[in-house]
Amino acid sequence: MGLITGLLGLPLAPLRGTIAAAEQILQHAEDEFYDPATIRAQLAEVDRQREAGELSDDEAIAWEDELVERLMVGQNRPRKE
Repeated sequence: MGLITGLLGLPLAPLRGTIAAAEQILQHAEDEFYDPATIRAQLAEVDRQREAGELSDDEAIAWEDELVERLMVGQNRPRKE
């Protein structure tokens, strides 16, 4: 990076830092959202609530469908290491 480019880009440095932080937060949130262990724990919670009568069968099925969809999408996501 040359001196002129560095000086002209200096006002954008805070914005670049903010964007980089936002990208890291988004990546962490997506990793957690699609984490198979988290999804399995949520499926167990659906079963528990169904057994306790806190969820109707229709509600439980809808929630399970959403969780299984997330699990399938998570398995097909490219991994960023």
